[in-house]
Amino acid sequence: MKVTTTVAVFAAGSLAAPNRRAAAAACSSAVNLDASTNVWKNYKLHANTFYRSEVEKAVEAISDSSLKAQAAKVADVGSFLWIDTIENIAKVEPAIADTPCEDILGLVIYDLPGRDCAAKASNGELAYNEISRYKSEYIDPIVAILKKNPNTAFALLIEPDSLPNLVTNADLSTCQESKSAYEEGVAYALKNLNLPNVVMYIDAGHGGWLGWDANLDPGAEELAKVYKNAGSPKQGPEPRRVLQGLGRQVQQLPEREDVRAKFGAALKSAGHPSYAIMDTGRNAVTGLRKEWGDWCNVDGAGFGKRPTADTGDSNTDAFVWGKPGGESDGTSDSGATRYDSFCGKDDAYKPAPEAGTWNQAYFEMLLKNASPQF
Repeated sequence: MKVTTTVAVFAAGSLAAPNRRAAAAACSSAVNLDASTNVWKNYKLHANTFYRSEVEKAVEAISDSSLKAQAAKVADVGSFLWIDTIENIAKVEPAIADTPCEDILGLVIYDLPGRDCAAKASNGELAYNEISRYKSEYIDPIVAILKKNPNTAFALLIEPDSLPNLVTNADLSTCQESKSAYEEGVAYALKNLNLPNVVMYIDAGHGGWLGWDANLDPGAEELAKVYKNAGSPKQGPEPRRVLQGLGRQVQQLPEREDVRAKFGAALKSAGHPSYAIMDTGRNAVTGLRKEWGDWCNVDGAGFGKRPTADTGDSNTDAFVWGKPGGESDGTSDSGATRYDSFCGKDDAYKPAPEAGTWNQAYFEMLLKNASPQF
């Protein structure tokens, strides 16, 4: 799966504790999230069992005792669970069963028709014209599960890279073909996932895409258009939105340090909510990319700040881990069907397996370069 360092969205060393499932079952009242407030002040991002399992296997493969002890602590860090295929919807209910009352379960909604129209590494399972399948086989079942579990809090990251691709890759035939399905699909997701126990975030791609002055207004207008088409969903008097990662990796380009604030202002002007979350999962080391838009398995990266609502910025709700650190962004094998040239660049880590596949060496690099250290 591809991940970006900046995302815009709106918000309408131990094993798992043995009583974690019991804690989840003990939630006796329905959750009612007020998206006019910062819900992260009251909930902790859940350390889901699927990433925990990957990390625990990684720990077993480490021989250095000091590094092994540090790696074990990663399993306790909250991160988003990627629901990137229809089949992977099956992961949602087990994850819910493991979520205690004080946690919020983060899910990435990521299966649009013609997904990642400008890239190959994480092309999806649905063709650009299969919007009906996206609605009936993907979104509708997720909605049903979330409705069936009103006592669990959810934070949803909606379709990474989708709408920004329509702005920055408008000349590509693949993105032109996907445009209507992207806009219709995201609006459908926003409208139907607007539940009392859900806070949503629309992904705004990479700061290297929408962070440039020429892209700020068109990017904001595209997000606002789809948001309005969904009926401007909200819980509470004011809906919220997030820029995930914006303002973090841009430290390598000082003149762009205000990009989160500038894009937030553009969104607000376009009629879109204007609060933010940032993905700090892999941004401990700045200045690594040769070009700002490089996104694939950045070499030299490290785990960043742990998820927290203490951001020091009233417009940034939380730091989160959106991308599960250790899972590959895409393969470096130039002969592979899903090879993307970004994964073969000089600043991309090699060798790297297919997107979503575990890369042990990359995980250990993230651990060694972590700031703060584990």
